[in-house]
Amino acid sequence: MEVSEIIVTILGIIMLIPTLASITRFDQWWVRGFDFPRIQISFLIISVLITYLLFVDVSNGWEISLVVLLIFSLFYQAVRIYPYTTLAKKTVQSFNGDDTKNHISILVSNVLSTNNRYDKLVDLVKTKKPDLLLTLETDKKWESGLSELENDYKYTVKVPLENQYGMHLYSKLELKDIQVKYLIDEEIPSIHGHVILPNDHVVKIHCLHPKPPSPSEDLTSTNRDAELLFVGRDVKKDKETVLVLGDLNDVAWSRTTRLFQKISGLMDPRLGRGFFNTFSTKYLFLRWPLDHVFHTSDFTLVEIERLKSIESDHFPMFIKLNYEPRAESFQDKPEGADEEEEEWAEEKINEGNPTETDV
Repeated sequence: MEVSEIIVTILGIIMLIPTLASITRFDQWWVRGFDFPRIQISFLIISVLITYLLFVDVSNGWEISLVVLLIFSLFYQAVRIYPYTTLAKKTVQSFNGDDTKNHISILVSNVLSTNNRYDKLVDLVKTKKPDLLLTLETDKKWESGLSELENDYKYTVKVPLENQYGMHLYSKLELKDIQVKYLIDEEIPSIHGHVILPNDHVVKIHCLHPKPPSPSEDLTSTNRDAELLFVGRDVKKDKETVLVLGDLNDVAWSRTTRLFQKISGLMDPRLGRGFFNTFSTKYLFLRWPLDHVFHTSDFTLVEIERLKSIESDHFPMFIKLNYEPRAESFQDKPEGADEEEEEWAEEKINEGNPTETDV
């Protein structure tokens, strides 16, 4: 076997690792890290597969097996990301009409705590005029930098922290029963409560920013998974109109987020509309969707947009929804979790040692 054939064969074997890791339930940070760049992994597999077929005479069982495994790996990655392409079916229907009293608009922005371009976010908020603004990684400096917004946003929830997990919620709409909780980690806050729509309908909100699995943050995904699944279980139990928003430090196509949707029954307006990759602003070819807004099936979509950079490592995300109770009858809800998935979710929640019994 020539050197070029050996190199391509080694690359082919390496490109099987991301898929093998994704299939497992191991929660070590480096394993779960393969859940994020599925788009990039798919392109790499295609490149290696083409190169392998060009340089290697695929004639024996080992070589054929590697080609088959690479094709299977590509298929697995494609199946996970396909629902978020414009070729797939839209599960959240578009709003048709001109009545705005049932609308609610949301802007989610992880600002990057070391970023000091407060003016860029302020200008963006003044342009988009969201009803709700959720900021993440905000500390006292950011709180001061955004203070002028309080002229238009009467209702605020402020949790300034210096550990990159501070959060602030600004609302033009009335907020009720607001609580700041530390569901899994005493350093990681989340905001829970209700917002009153212009038509007086009450919507429960959960604002989250769990730690990502990474060598510098959390060596496993256990706590992140536990927080998401804990909230998902609560959503299912309450049976209210619900919004879950924030930087979840997980991608929409991961096992955990898909299970979160199955357990909660919440919908993702990005399905059939695009990836809306919000992280990272710095690397064009290394981006994936970390900032999310999930909602119950009694909303239709008015607008969804990834906004321009505010010099953070995340792009802000903007979504406008229309509360439409009849939509529950014609929108396809996520399939429910089976018994094995329910058991695994409970196991993950318990491993996180939640400090609360509900949210």
